[in-house]
Amino acid sequence: MERFIPQIDAIEKALAGAKTTEPSSDFDLNQDQPKFLPSELRNAAVLIPLFAGPNGLEVIFTKRSTAMRHHPGQISFPGGKQDVTDTSLAHTALREAEEEIGLGQKDVKMIGALPKHVTVTSFLVRPYVGLVPDDFKAKLSTGEVSEIFTAPLNHLLHSENYQIEGRIWQGQQRYYFTVPYGPYYIWGATARMLRMLADIVGNQDAY
Repeated sequence: MERFIPQIDAIEKALAGAKTTEPSSDFDLNQDQPKFLPSELRNAAVLIPLFAGPNGLEVIFTKRSTAMRHHPGQISFPGGKQDVTDTSLAHTALREAEEEIGLGQKDVKMIGALPKHVTVTSFLVRPYVGLVPDDFKAKLSTGEVSEIFTAPLNHLLHSENYQIEGRIWQGQQRYYFTVPYGPYYIWGATARMLRMLADIVGNQDAY
């Protein structure tokens, strides 16, 4: 029997009410927004997996292999580009989660989705939020993922935990969100999507 988690209902309602929220971008903190043509953007999807830990809801993250072509070594969510055989972007997110961390597609209860996010590598990413079983045991794909870890959702929903940092990229100073947690440096597209989740759900102490 599935355990009822009241906070999930609140998150689902918040996501359902955010359908008109503007898409986010890796360039949101920079004045010169790139003008991508629709044909230049490749569809992709990620899953933000939640599970009920002993102290509240937790989020599952992956650390990408340094051998990956895009965003090597970065903290991310399970996900990737849409394949021609995927029936939807939600299917893409679930398939990638199964491939990367061994999460069965039928074991995920989809809660909702965030607005799409444009990355510097010209992907148009749809982030989905899903609830996974409490007893889920991750099995990482060593070809794509070097580590799996979790962080409290409560930490990620508080805007004061986010910082803005910068670095030189392609000869220009670029600014981006970070949301550090312990030894993990969560930044870039992952942090931006989490900040979107925090803005939509709101700063909460009940998660």
